Amino acid sequence: MLIHPEEILETIKMVTNENLDIRTVTMGISLRDCCHPDIDTFNENIYEKITTCAKDLVKTTDDVQSLYGIPIINKRISVTPIAIVAESCKEPDLTSVARTLDRAAHDVGIDFIGGFSALVQKGMTPGDLRLINSVPQALASTKKVCSSINVATTKAGINMDAVALMGRVIKETAHLTRDQGGIGCAKFVVFANAPDDNPFMAGAFHGIGEPECTINVGVSGPGVVNSAVRALEDPSLGDISECIKKTAFKITRVGEVIGKEVAKRLDARFGVLDLSLAPTPAIGDSVAAILEAMGLESCGTHGTTAALALLNDAVKKGGSMASSSVGGLSGAFIPVSEDAGMINAVLCGSLSLDKLEAMTSVCSVGLDMIAIPGDTPASTISAIIADEMAIGMINKKTTAVRLIPVPGKTVGDMVEFGGLLGRAPVMSVNRYSSEKFIARGGRIPAPIQALTN
Repeated sequence: MLIHPEEILETIKMVTNENLDIRTVTMGISLRDCCHPDIDTFNENIYEKITTCAKDLVKTTDDVQSLYGIPIINKRISVTPIAIVAESCKEPDLTSVARTLDRAAHDVGIDFIGGFSALVQKGMTPGDLRLINSVPQALASTKKVCSSINVATTKAGINMDAVALMGRVIKETAHLTRDQGGIGCAKFVVFANAPDDNPFMAGAFHGIGEPECTINVGVSGPGVVNSAVRALEDPSLGDISECIKKTAFKITRVGEVIGKEVAKRLDARFGVLDLSLAPTPAIGDSVAAILEAMGLESCGTHGTTAALALLNDAVKKGGSMASSSVGGLSGAFIPVSEDAGMINAVLCGSLSLDKLEAMTSVCSVGLDMIAIPGDTPASTISAIIADEMAIGMINKKTTAVRLIPVPGKTVGDMVEFGGLLGRAPVMSVNRYSSEKFIARGGRIPAPIQALTN
């Protein structure tokens, strides 16, 4: 492929001035051959498998970063959902497994490991329940472990018994990590239609249909897209869409080159390129800033959902033309704490929780990294999750919830998480109760479009 000098200069500008980076190189590892009824043997098998497969992951990504001059921010691992591989193990508390994952992650030098997970969209096995009950202590006693629970799909409907449990798990996790602002909840996400090949945390796990070992890449370029849109002179919305598509194409090509090179050097299968626009707390590296560049006075005002729909569509179209391996989530993230523009929109009153929920009907994921009052009832948290799962189920898309009920904080307070997790204003929730609705349990049936065979 012929590369022109101006393309090299353009990429350098994207990296130095517009925060272009490879947000994550994530190695997916199957743990299906690690199963054992004895918890100690099970943990030994997991540690050996991870440290063997990923022993050269960090060095290889560092070498590729130096070769191409593109920053690779995170090196991560995802594993087979632990609830599945731990099913034969009768140990009631699986916290030791999380600690084993944490030790393995530390020893191979990665940033995060995902897969302390369960898939319970249609019901829960004893192994699923053991894992779910272990989540609060697991996240409180580890630093690098991330957890996810899939409670809904378009085909299966919504498991409301699991949804009810999620509110209690989130509250307990916040309590156990209260000295750090409830940060354990930042490592826990509840999904509808969770993808098997997502490289982003906290929701990454290595799906059952995946190969033995894969490399999945997540790129990031909100700052690049923001700069490109702002450079247009009095554009129409069609012009903006075309600009975003072309920019997404360039970003995706960079990620594809990096991912394939890492996979080749590690003798692993190249999996997918997730082209999600993942913001950071840096000024300008913001999805909200892109929406405002389209003409909105502040993110959250009327028209925001339409602008986000245009952005998400253009990103997907541009990225899909640049790679035949697009997967994961692929679109635009709208995490409040990780996006300086979203934070400002909340602080000025233009962005509310209800508006964020509406926006999730057209974006990649859902209600992400949102701080709420620490005294919010577990049933209210479960009801927020149920609403988001319904959006995902009906619209046949991935949605998720990552809420942080911050102990001791109330509406208007700020909580600092640091690093890429940023800072978040505590947002208000509806004060009316959903407790009786959540307590009914059962399952919300799948919609009629589930029968598309």
